[in-house]
Amino acid sequence: MIHEEDDGLWVELTEGIACHPEEVFACLTTDWGLTRWLPVSASVDLRPGGLIVLGWDAAKTRKTTIAILDYDPGGTITWDWLCAHDDTHAPVYWTVKPEVEEGARVTLRQGPFKPTHEGMIAMAEEAVTWQWHLCNLRCVLEARHDMRRVRPI
Repeated sequence: MIHEEDDGLWVELTEGIACHPEEVFACLTTDWGLTRWLPVSASVDLRPGGLIVLGWDAAKTRKTTIAILDYDPGGTITWDWLCAHDDTHAPVYWTVKPEVEEGARVTLRQGPFKPTHEGMIAMAEEAVTWQWHLCNLRCVLEARHDMRRVRPI
């Protein structure tokens, strides 16, 4: 889950999801897919240098804008991410691969984080938050539960 590399500390989370890899990847790369499990609204310009805009309320007054640093339609996308704790710059590297017995394997790598007190707090908060979001993604896809129908906005 936590790795120390030459450039700092990294979070790595993996989740097996009993769903086709293309559907899982669409949940990271399309407005329709993202709104199934993460924001209330989304718009995606799917290309390196493009933007993902996530809306967190019905009025679209709370937004997060993410630059797409890298994109490969074969199953990888990198989001330019700022951590909520202290605006630490820590990109999120997503990979979706086919998994014979489970359907798809999603791997999230985020970092690097500085090995300082503040860096470790940011890393811990990001790890817990992303673990929750990955579990939510798995539940939404496996149970065919669409969060758009039930979440309060």
